[in-house]
Amino acid sequence: MAFSLRQLERRVAQRAKARAKESYTRALLDKGVAHCGKKLREEAGETARAAASESSKRVIAESADLLYHLLVLLKARRVALADVEAELGRRTAQSGHAEKASRRKRRSAKQRRG
Repeated sequence: MAFSLRQLERRVAQRAKARAKESYTRALLDKGVAHCGKKLREEAGETARAAASESSKRVIAESADLLYHLLVLLKARRVALADVEAELGRRTAQSGHAEKASRRKRRSAKQRRG
């Protein structure tokens, strides 16, 4: 049976309602956004290391951890996966190079204003 990121998002929301001693998800959320970000960075590093030098099985396992921690971080920030999907959809309207260049221009304009 296929398992989707939407299902994982629902599971994270469900586990967020439990008590911390019963739910790792709740325990992470209780430590705050910064801690969730730290866990995401750790998992990203582990995924990158696995991709560079370990088996596909390890890459898959670390990628699953990474996606889980991303969804926990999104939950901590009250950002829906649908909002991320919408942004990805918006970006597919142009080439990756053009999209990246437009983000640089927007950041530069913000820096000049701020």
